[in-house]
Amino acid sequence: MLSAGSFCHQAMADNVLFTSMDDPSTAKKPFEGSASAGYLAQTGNTTSSSMTAQTNMTWYQSSMAYSLWGNAANTSSNDERSSETYNIGGRSRYNLNSYDYLFGQASWLSDRFNGYDSRDVLTAGYGRQILNGPVHSLRAEFGPGVRYDDFHDGGHETKALGYGAISYQWQLTDTTKFVQGCFRAEQLQ
Repeated sequence: MLSAGSFCHQAMADNVLFTSMDDPSTAKKPFEGSASAGYLAQTGNTTSSSMTAQTNMTWYQSSMAYSLWGNAANTSSNDERSSETYNIGGRSRYNLNSYDYLFGQASWLSDRFNGYDSRDVLTAGYGRQILNGPVHSLRAEFGPGVRYDDFHDGGHETKALGYGAISYQWQLTDTTKFVQGCFRAEQLQ
């Protein structure tokens, strides 16, 4: 399936990943998943390598959906590592009725070259399925959250978050879907 999309975000300008799940009551199959991996090595005057791996798996039931994802990326040049990022997360959605749902999401990030030994984010909230047709889908959601940062150079910080998102999908053909989403996770004072 060809998918085009982006997430506009202003959430602390970092690697926090939020997703908005499809309505489980309209799922065409009980499981969707993908996995990919890559390795690139170059030698010559310098030696460099890059490794990436990622997966995304979603299970659908009549009124619930569960999703797990993960990715890893490492880059080195002349036996010196220049990036190292790991991210895992999960999300659930429970339909209260055909329009209203509850969600929860948790994620973990380790990105020591951007200063984090770990970053944990937990959000939960309410969502509304505004359009739910076979061609167009539009949903909005919001809720509270918390973020815990454990810094590579020592110290840690806990922040309360307010989260909001909107997601639109347009099924152009049987194999082509346009997806546009926007989220905001803002630190609460």
